[in-house]
Amino acid sequence: MNPFKKHICEILAEETGLSFSDISATLEKPPQENWGDYGWPCFSLAKTMRKAPPQIARELAGKIQSDGQIESVTAEGPYLNFSLDRKAVIEYVCKQIFSAGDQYGSQDVGRGKTVVIEYSSPNIAKPMGIGHLRSTVIGAALRKIYELLGYQAVSINHLGDWGTQFGKLVVAYNRWADQEKMAKEPIRELYRIYVKIHDQAEDDKSLEDESRAMFKKLENGDPEITELWKKFIEISYREFKRIYELLGVEFDAVVGESFYQNKMPDVINLMDDKNLSRISEGALIVPLDDYKLEPLLLKKKDGSTLYSTRDLAAAIYRRETYKFDKMIYVVGVAQSLHFKQFFKVLELAGYDWVQNCRHVDFGWVKLGSEMMSTRRGNIVFLEDVIDQSIEKASKIIAENNPDLDNKDDVARQVGIGAVVFADLSVKRQTDVAFDWERMLDFNGHSGPYLQYAHARLSSVLGKHGDDFDRNTDYGILSLPEEFKLARMLLEYPEKIDEAANHNEPYIITAYLLELVGLFSTYYQKYKSPTDKILSDDRNLREAKINLTYSIRTVLKSGLNILGLEAPEKM
Repeated sequence: MNPFKKHICEILAEETGLSFSDISATLEKPPQENWGDYGWPCFSLAKTMRKAPPQIARELAGKIQSDGQIESVTAEGPYLNFSLDRKAVIEYVCKQIFSAGDQYGSQDVGRGKTVVIEYSSPNIAKPMGIGHLRSTVIGAALRKIYELLGYQAVSINHLGDWGTQFGKLVVAYNRWADQEKMAKEPIRELYRIYVKIHDQAEDDKSLEDESRAMFKKLENGDPEITELWKKFIEISYREFKRIYELLGVEFDAVVGESFYQNKMPDVINLMDDKNLSRISEGALIVPLDDYKLEPLLLKKKDGSTLYSTRDLAAAIYRRETYKFDKMIYVVGVAQSLHFKQFFKVLELAGYDWVQNCRHVDFGWVKLGSEMMSTRRGNIVFLEDVIDQSIEKASKIIAENNPDLDNKDDVARQVGIGAVVFADLSVKRQTDVAFDWERMLDFNGHSGPYLQYAHARLSSVLGKHGDDFDRNTDYGILSLPEEFKLARMLLEYPEKIDEAANHNEPYIITAYLLELVGLFSTYYQKYKSPTDKILSDDRNLREAKINLTYSIRTVLKSGLNILGLEAPEKM
């Protein structure tokens, strides 16, 4: 909480007798901007004071005096409104940012705590499609958000490298794999035969039986099939890693489902010891009828395990390994039922830490009116989108700034930024229809728009030079946009906290767009020798430059959270 908001809450607590926490929970932005910077509704006092809220607001406004932080206190209907001292706000936020640098906004609420975040988690032997991007970039952003709050964040890539589909893949490989294509583009060839066997199996049901039998051999350790399976993993992760390096995404642990295979007996025994499991139609289940949920399947009729069993083992292993305070699964909305079942079974097994586990879901990525599906073969390869975006960025940069020294680097930064931002520019639970124009839009509210703002800020600062007077007189800044910009910078730490509370990177995205929009208005509006940022008045120029530096620092921090680089020239 910033010191101005804290000061107001303390004053109100003293005047009303209410608790600091109750007041802080209801202190908000006023319904109208011209009312003030913070507003507090007086409804909660009406019953005890036996007065109408507007009367209470007027009486409190008459009692509370302006000081070095509060410029004025007014009443508007039932609202008590506070206007902050403009000089104090600008001076405070600029000095805080100069002091903290790129750590401005960091907090210690998570100090000594660990959060485990599972994200990306693609399936082996399939190329990363545009649909995989959402989990990847949402999870990577959440990791950075939690780290800024002081948490030790452990990022895990839980690869889908086990299950019946690998029996299908082995069968498909033995029947249809083109070895020449396997040598040139192995992941695309594996994907081709994966789609083919699903198509063929619709007419030839024997392929399903053959695939199940093949996977059973893999589970039993057949050396030839195991060697082929390891080959698929090696090929796949080599491709995944290349994409992750392009995106700047890293993981603390890359662990496939197969890692937990030898832990399955312990999970099965645990369910039996807790009297939770039952045999139903030959399969082993945990019935959840009492909780209005479908049963969780532990073992199929043929004795093979499922990803739900492996998820149980993984959760228990992670708790034992990392002693986490919170665990987050960044997985699509399609798995909502699974996580309800999975969490309920952990709760029934006596693991009280499951209350700190969260399924952070996100909406579908659609291709036209259809959901993307690797089985049906209707996906858009992520690498193709990135390549086209970089190519488009390169052409735009060549047209607009042909003399730019590092054109290729900037094109890569901007092209990837456009793709990443397209996913983070909507709330995570919103479905996204894939559209080439939207994905590669370099105008309006886009990643390149924010990156260009950073380059413009850097240009202004570069013209000024490295000589900053940090003790300048901020009272000289009188333009309304200057106070609004400082007011927004003051909110940045709260936005980071809010993004963590909701596990929603979009909160940072929306904030940056508003900040840059306000700066752009300010930059374009004031062009006179006195009002422009590089003012002819030296004292005014120093104050404006300090505010500009602060804006760039916060913009760069926000871009870093979202996974976008911040070019200084474009």
